[in-house]
Amino acid sequence: MSKLQSKTAIITGGASGIGLAIAHLFAREGAAVEILDLNQGEMDRAVAEITAAGGVATAESCNVADTAQVDEVISRVHARRGRIDILVNNAGIAHVGNALTTTPEDFERVQRVNVFGPANCLRSTLKFMVADGGGVILNLASCVSVMAIPDRFAYATSKGAVLSMTYAVAKDFLAHNIRCNALLPGRVHTPFVDGFIAKNYPGREAEMFDKLSKAQPIGRMAEPDEIATAALFLCSDDARFITGTGLPVDGGTLTIR
Repeated sequence: MSKLQSKTAIITGGASGIGLAIAHLFAREGAAVEILDLNQGEMDRAVAEITAAGGVATAESCNVADTAQVDEVISRVHARRGRIDILVNNAGIAHVGNALTTTPEDFERVQRVNVFGPANCLRSTLKFMVADGGGVILNLASCVSVMAIPDRFAYATSKGAVLSMTYAVAKDFLAHNIRCNALLPGRVHTPFVDGFIAKNYPGREAEMFDKLSKAQPIGRMAEPDEIATAALFLCSDDARFITGTGLPVDGGTLTIR
């Protein structure tokens, strides 16, 4: 039996990178996948790929930082599927800068997507999970939720908040049969990372890719499907006794660096 048979799973930022890998794996495991993203072309491609492989997927354009839009879209998902079993808060953005070089505008922009976004999706989804008798929430935090790396002031702040948010929801909704956990990935090789390196280190792409890869004890970046496998575990009944946990998937970064 598939691990997520007949489950409905919302995945924000599910049209590319880690989110897309999670969407593919969850669909293969029997879930009806609901992708919330902003890139229409990538959403169309993701739905086509999942459907062609025999899975069930729908995608809707949604800015997770827009509270009213999130409420509207998640309400439509619930009406369409009848319940929401899983929410994966994956959508996020990055920023390079320390406390002096990060402008107030950039700081606010990162928090709106990375903190307000998950909070909006949590509020909208939790009311249905409470009414329907339970569910599972997975937040994508980061190693920088609990450690320091250079020039990630706004990003680290946001991911620390995501981890704390995870603990709060796990505590507050335990009696409602709702589990809430977080993943703490290290660096993951995605198109986002390639674009990030190209934008911030022009002309030094190969050098920086090698440097960032070797900064992790295991000697490389993770692949998106390795994060997806951990997500499947925490969202399935295999992890039914796990809540309020931040699980590192980091090649040893937090413990043996």
